[in-house]
Amino acid sequence: MVRLFLRPPEIVLPQFPLNCIKMAAPRTRTLAALQRLTWSAFKASETSAGAPRHPLPLLVPVRTKRRHFIPPAVGQKGKWDANPEAKARAAGVVYRQQYVERPINISSTATIFDPYVPPEGDARLSSLSKEGLKQRTEQLRQSASSQLAIRKFKEFDSGFSSKNFAERAQEIFIEAHDALCTFNKEKLHSLVTERCYPEMTRGNRYKTLRWLFVESLEAPRVVHARTTDMVSKGNLYGQVTVRMHSRQTLAIYDRFGRLMLGSEDQPKDVLEYLVMERHLVNPYGRWRLHGKIVPAWAPAKDPIIKTVMIPGPTLKPDEEFDALNYQVPKAEAVQWSK
Repeated sequence: MVRLFLRPPEIVLPQFPLNCIKMAAPRTRTLAALQRLTWSAFKASETSAGAPRHPLPLLVPVRTKRRHFIPPAVGQKGKWDANPEAKARAAGVVYRQQYVERPINISSTATIFDPYVPPEGDARLSSLSKEGLKQRTEQLRQSASSQLAIRKFKEFDSGFSSKNFAERAQEIFIEAHDALCTFNKEKLHSLVTERCYPEMTRGNRYKTLRWLFVESLEAPRVVHARTTDMVSKGNLYGQVTVRMHSRQTLAIYDRFGRLMLGSEDQPKDVLEYLVMERHLVNPYGRWRLHGKIVPAWAPAKDPIIKTVMIPGPTLKPDEEFDALNYQVPKAEAVQWSK
């Protein structure tokens, strides 16, 4: 009787370069464990030749990816440790520092510095009356600071003139509102500052604007001029307040095409104080619309007409709303206070 000795198959491991031995270490250990389990299976089959053979379970140890920092489970926000930086430092992970940053824009200022205070009753009092003469006298007294600021403007812009600038400011005002009605963002950014842009475009996404400049009732004039610096000493900004009395029309329609405010057929007299700003030290800077000054004695704006939905009757498939002659119910008068 000849007994055959079976040798387990040899597993030839691939040859890795020296710089990859560390990366292939888990794979080598797995293959070595597989070779030992195969050899023990062959040895057990030799010892129990007459016994029934049952397949032995094959257990191969596999090393998973090591996690240095385990994120919190879903729904455990607020229940785990409130200091994740300490846990990350204990695990050997560099935790990114959180910075509370506030971006700033140096091409324009964030406010109207030293705002102009319009006299009460402006555009209503005659310059020949007693009150009108007092207003003109007070304006002449306060014009000294404005003259110093205008001299500063001429150092950076030799062609600056108060008379010509007021007319140019009115043209910028008209072009900016025309760009707002057509939603031309690129042109609007070149005509208004970064502070004025969100104030003009806020809430106009689903509305239709109809604006028209009819005529100028009085010639625009410069009433206030100031300079200031920001961040550094020589970083100068200039602001000029222009008084403009004109006649305009404005109509605002909602997304359903219904009139919310104003009218396209009825022009109104509007007295406005426009604030123009420029970054003086920037050779490519330009005068742009920065904001408006609304005096405390200005009349209140007209209320907005809102569109509301009134529920109607429930119609059957064979009925028409016009055939029912449905009358819209009116709201009952409620006495809120005695």
